[in-house]
Amino acid sequence: MAGKVFFSVSMSLDGFIAPDSPEELMGQQWMELQRWAFTQRSFRERLQLGSGGEEGRDNDIVQETFSRTGASVMGKRMFDAGEHAWPEEPPFRTPVFVVTHEPRASWERPGGTTFFFVDDGIESALGRARDAAGDRDVRIAGGGETIVQFLNAGLVDEFTVALSPVLFGGGIRLFEGIDSARIAIEQIHVEPTEQVTHLSYQVRRR
Repeated sequence: MAGKVFFSVSMSLDGFIAPDSPEELMGQQWMELQRWAFTQRSFRERLQLGSGGEEGRDNDIVQETFSRTGASVMGKRMFDAGEHAWPEEPPFRTPVFVVTHEPRASWERPGGTTFFFVDDGIESALGRARDAAGDRDVRIAGGGETIVQFLNAGLVDEFTVALSPVLFGGGIRLFEGIDSARIAIEQIHVEPTEQVTHLSYQVRRR
């Protein structure tokens, strides 16, 4: 049985998930947005940030996200930003399918992550990701434009937003360009923690 297609992101209170410039990706604003995740034991282990970390409900949610993911899909902009920021063993530890217009040979990294570059559209990338994931889920890792493409195509089953108490004032909006005439969402779960509020939604076509 095929798994679900989902995404999970951190979002500021004013609706942004990243700064405009890739050079600012690891800057102060972005780090404030992601602070809740960087303090979790599971996240620190995945990014090889050292021992320690919190083990509460936020950590459980991080671990659940990693555990359910059998393959990931991401856009070229996210890959370009992460290629030099991820550790030698990237945190995915599954196949990752990069949607791009530039053909490139696959790139195998230590720890179980292999990047495959797909230049014939999001449907092709998703099909390959589903095959690789088996009965586990496929995560649309980002960035914002790629997530919206999958939403508008009706290819996302559900998503979770970790709403952080941070204001960006500008940057990349999560739902910029969404076709609201075709997409409807239903709230299925709300879970506040000390650092963020986790909002989960099911996606359907109108």
